[in-house]
Amino acid sequence: MIEFRDVSYRIGEKQILFHLSLQVEVGERLVLLGRSGSGKTTALKMVNGLIQATEGAVIVEGRPTTEWDLVRLRRRIGYVIQEAGLFPHFTVAQNVGLVPRLEGAPPAVIDARVRELLDMVDLPPDQFLHRYPRELSGGQRQRVGVARALAADPPLLLLDEPFGALDPATRHEIQRQFLDICQRLRKTVIFVTHDAREAMLIATRIGLLREGKLEALEPPAEFMNAGGAEAEAFRASLG
Repeated sequence: MIEFRDVSYRIGEKQILFHLSLQVEVGERLVLLGRSGSGKTTALKMVNGLIQATEGAVIVEGRPTTEWDLVRLRRRIGYVIQEAGLFPHFTVAQNVGLVPRLEGAPPAVIDARVRELLDMVDLPPDQFLHRYPRELSGGQRQRVGVARALAADPPLLLLDEPFGALDPATRHEIQRQFLDICQRLRKTVIFVTHDAREAMLIATRIGLLREGKLEALEPPAEFMNAGGAEAEAFRASLG
């Protein structure tokens, strides 16, 4: 579904990514794991065209991102960031229903879809439809962010450290819930984190980035035996 073909990216003289090559299959959950500055968010943003490679190509559904209408591409991708990125002046219903509304879906269809998704993320619709983001906890905002990403039933989800700002108990709860949703809906996922424990829980494969280079690309079980100092450092963080 997604392919990075010898992708490099630089800003001026600073090289951010070096010759990244990998494929993400339909239904796979690829976690890009790495320290701050390793290039993982840069790689993620290349998939929806927020950043374009300076060398190589990023292929989505058989077509380079440079050949996509970026509006159409982004509407086929659910995108979740830390703190959810909700519009503060929109209600929960308006935030979740945004993309279906832009796509011209009838109001009754949007309302039904919003209610379905809020139920899916354990936010009772009658309690939350008309609330604003400022009236929600951090965990509730992230749940709304996941619901919004799923609203148009996109085949691909991109998540950039979405649960990093939550307290440990809430974070674990939402991680488990998100994993259950992905398994039920069979979404293709690219998930960025610096947390090895989160990577081991979410991933079907882990791509370890260090200073812009891919150091390992393994299923979680094999990652536990991957060579190299960086893999060992992240394994040590598991405790």
